[in-house]
Amino acid sequence: MPFELPFLRDRLIRWADQNSGSDHAAGLAAMLGLLEADFAALPGVTTERMPCLNTTAQALRVRYRPEAPQQILLSGHYDTVYGAGHPFQRCTLLDEHTLRGPGVADMKGGLVILHAALESYLLSAPSPALGFEVLLTPDEETGSLASAALLAETARRHQFGLVFEPARPDGSLVRSRKGTGNFTVTCHGRAGHAGKTPSDARNAIAALAEFLVAAHRVPAELPGVLLNIGLVRGGSDATNVVPDLAQAVLDVRITRAADREAVLARLGELAAPINAREGLRLEISGSFNRPPKECGPVEEALFAAWQHCGRELGLAPFSWIHAGGGSDGNLLSAAGLSNLDGLGVIGDHLHSDRECCVLPSLVERARLCALFLQRLAAGKIALDAGQGR
Repeated sequence: MPFELPFLRDRLIRWADQNSGSDHAAGLAAMLGLLEADFAALPGVTTERMPCLNTTAQALRVRYRPEAPQQILLSGHYDTVYGAGHPFQRCTLLDEHTLRGPGVADMKGGLVILHAALESYLLSAPSPALGFEVLLTPDEETGSLASAALLAETARRHQFGLVFEPARPDGSLVRSRKGTGNFTVTCHGRAGHAGKTPSDARNAIAALAEFLVAAHRVPAELPGVLLNIGLVRGGSDATNVVPDLAQAVLDVRITRAADREAVLARLGELAAPINAREGLRLEISGSFNRPPKECGPVEEALFAAWQHCGRELGLAPFSWIHAGGGSDGNLLSAAGLSNLDGLGVIGDHLHSDRECCVLPSLVERARLCALFLQRLAAGKIALDAGQGR
């Protein structure tokens, strides 16, 4: 039953057809109910709803043998980027191998793989030496602000983590991830009449535009840094008024923890000439909400073991890559827990109405995870000291 493709496909459709946009409280609650019922049916586990900060949404914790000497964390999220009003709400079977639907790759397909792998493992008379905890969170797509503390607290109890974000379209796992941050740039000027010459007004939009043009060049100056100007606003319908306020929102991504200070320093340097002018003030607020997920020796050992299991099953060879998007793997890594990421379904076109997954990979990746767990429980996978970093 765990590895029958029609069964896994139907479970994925049932889960993905339930809207669970990050800001849809009722949808999140309904999705949590589906997950809780299915995971609670696994033999020998206990389930518990966990509160998250400043939200009514809850995380789901599933535990098995918490007294076992070796403990690992299996991490996922059940929210998606598709809100209740988004037109993309239902799954469509494009062909026998391809399912299109909201969250089928990111990451309800990964949750189906996680569930199937655990079901197979738990039905195999597993060794008492291995226990695990599953943590499924409701807000990863909006930065995990509500669940970050829960993730950090959970990370402290485990030797390493497995993160079921989608694999890349070519089947690759995730070796490392950029850290992510959001910054708001606010420029204050001085209002005045557009027809007055000479004018003592100061155009906030023009000053902000000068800063943004320079900020757009930061990735060329700092290798490994990405910067996107995602939103700009300012002025009013009264075009004969010199605008005294303009604002922009930046998405900034960094490869190494050391890049953080370099980016902030460079943005400060770009703001300085504008702030030196009389009548103008440019302020930068915000922070990095996810530090980079870097690759260490435990990740290297985990990936080698995962590859070995794949070869043992006769699966197509796969590698791993650096990814620009963040995940809860970043937060687990920051909390000191080494983790292997990108273990979910093979998918593509994430965060769009073309999001899809390769259905046979549900079976392949679930079998791979189950074999890894069996080998780990049998003491056949060695990690450097077996603990964190």
